Amino acid sequence: MSEMPTPVLEPTVFQQRLLTWYDRAGRHDLPWQRQRTPYRVWVSEIMLQQTQVTTVIPYFERFMARFPTLEALAEATQDEVLHLWTGLGYYARGRNLHKAARQVVAEHGGELPVASLEAMAALPGIGRSTAGAIIAQSTGRRAVILDGNVKRSLARLHAVEGWPGRPAVERRLWALAEHYTPEQRVADYTQAVMDLGATLCRRGTPDCSRCPFADVCVAHARGEERRFPESKPKKALPTRTTLMLVLRDAEGRVLLEQRPASGLWGGLWGLPQFDDLAALRGWLDVHAPGAAIDPAWPAFSHTFSHFRLDITPQPARIGRLDAVGEARCWYDPGNPERIGLAAPVKALLASLAPFALAAPAGP
Repeated sequence: MSEMPTPVLEPTVFQQRLLTWYDRAGRHDLPWQRQRTPYRVWVSEIMLQQTQVTTVIPYFERFMARFPTLEALAEATQDEVLHLWTGLGYYARGRNLHKAARQVVAEHGGELPVASLEAMAALPGIGRSTAGAIIAQSTGRRAVILDGNVKRSLARLHAVEGWPGRPAVERRLWALAEHYTPEQRVADYTQAVMDLGATLCRRGTPDCSRCPFADVCVAHARGEERRFPESKPKKALPTRTTLMLVLRDAEGRVLLEQRPASGLWGGLWGLPQFDDLAALRGWLDVHAPGAAIDPAWPAFSHTFSHFRLDITPQPARIGRLDAVGEARCWYDPGNPERIGLAAPVKALLASLAPFALAAPAGP
């Protein structure tokens, strides 16, 4: 199954059709297109992984304002980076971006190694397709990409059977992507082939009437656009539960602790979490003796890609706590610090007014 499917068009014809459509209807004024430096393109490509353009734009602009150069990003603390990532999701991307910036400074003299696909792909959080997109868009050199939008378009165009996450199916799609990628106008072609999937060959509701390939698309000819690409085999989404301790002092500040560097919400600041009330009480006995526990607030859910987390906020009060221990801090909701917060924790904290002890309306 690793051989390339029969292409529906010769490469030059495919490229001409795509670029003609892109010149007329593609996206030409995205923030990272105005200055296509390797650094700006890299940041945008990482943010765009599993996130739509409209969501990314304000995050990208804030990020560039704070970290205009790779060196500025490398010199920042992880907290500063994750603070600007808060709400964008998939926080490992932010951690890897920061880690990669420091690696580029240490190993490549502060310049992204865009002369080498292998060197780019070896940086944390990048990989083959993202490396290709960065090189193609920032240098104009030929490099092949296969992001989710391109996979979907090529799978429909050729009616490629199977879930693209399977290695054999992915190899077939890579072969097609390699077949169609041009030597000229590579930056425009790369944006165009991503735009095709993002704006026309959309997941669920493709706009075939405006597609430049509708007359040769195998899935369209069969009336099976929604069957391709095949979905990932579904598994039941498991549910986990947690208690989040909302411990406040007499000044209305909330105790936060930093999550471990890896794992769920890695490196972000959040509320102390416990499996049950007994564990929470035991922690308070050790770390905040004398704290008074109030009735729990209404539970809410936060859904991740692989499980759902049911969260019950458990408020507690303490008059004074001099030592909070390492990797913990007091957080003032009325004057918030610039630290990275997990999205549900940020929403919960935003609902707390200083000195208020009533349950919030909910995140």
